[in-house]
Amino acid sequence: MKIWIATGGTGGHVFPALSVAKELANRGHKITISTDGRVLKMVRDGKPDNARVAFVWASGVGAKSKVKQLLALSKIGLSAIALIIRFLFSKPERVVAFGGYASVPAVFAAHVWKIPTYLHEQNAAIGRANKFALRWVKTLMTSFETVNGLPKQTNIKIVYTGLPVRSDFINNSNSPLKHKNKILVTGGSLGAQILDEIVPIAVAEMKNKKIFITHQTRPENVEKLQRFYAEHKIRANVLSFIRDMATSIIDADLVIGRSGASTVVELETIGRPAILVPLNINPDQAANAASFEKLGGGFAIAQDKFSAKWLTSTLDELFDNPARLDKMAKKSYVENLAVKKIADTVTK
Repeated sequence: MKIWIATGGTGGHVFPALSVAKELANRGHKITISTDGRVLKMVRDGKPDNARVAFVWASGVGAKSKVKQLLALSKIGLSAIALIIRFLFSKPERVVAFGGYASVPAVFAAHVWKIPTYLHEQNAAIGRANKFALRWVKTLMTSFETVNGLPKQTNIKIVYTGLPVRSDFINNSNSPLKHKNKILVTGGSLGAQILDEIVPIAVAEMKNKKIFITHQTRPENVEKLQRFYAEHKIRANVLSFIRDMATSIIDADLVIGRSGASTVVELETIGRPAILVPLNINPDQAANAASFEKLGGGFAIAQDKFSAKWLTSTLDELFDNPARLDKMAKKSYVENLAVKKIADTVTK
């Protein structure tokens, strides 16, 4: 079967697409992957050996400038026309789109030629690009059991598949807590500031002085946080990039971080309790965190309520009660069969 996979924009869209592409290629299907320039190298480096790569001229339309919005829409429109022509000759039998505006041209071209199309939504709230593309698809695959923002009256089939994660997470599924008093803080770039301001102060006030912190932050904040932890005699490893995130999550008894879809699903795959602070400008993250909290795996707390006093109290309670951390870890675990489920849905 000829299967066209559409992705692009960020690694969060690309990695699930590549995982499914490899599975479908292993099953003997012929794969073509379309993507935009931002992640073209990532796709070429990670694609199955025999898969083809097609470039689409697309970018997000979220810019405030009307001129930039029109330019972005023009790129998407031209790419859609190009793919309509290409589909006439390549004749894909399925199109699988993994969200983002780079997926829209392939979805529209498939609609023109009446090719069965499957759209995957990463988050627990549907994104703008996917909401726009929904009019042209019959099947929506989801990372979470409940997705906010879907049209109330629709004939779209909803299939809960989960979100693909890397094999190092799958290989450590449902890993028991080690109870080494370790906290992992995942800030990174956009999410670092509020965590950098609150977490060190809260940990310094904890009753448990045996806590070990692994704190990911922006490069310019590393030295300042190292100095703070040293002055307060807190054992800490402060770094700007974590190469082996799976091992870091496995070693942690608790994770504090933002709630992007990949982060939440990685926590669910390994089975780790967490305190999630959604990025306050991102409704997708709020929905992801709420879904995780509903499982019983941890806390979803709005940024404006995330204070050092609240965090100290919460951490003291959790680390004074290891059994509660164990219970949260067990509730957070969700078996991840996303790659197989997506491949099965597309090919049956």
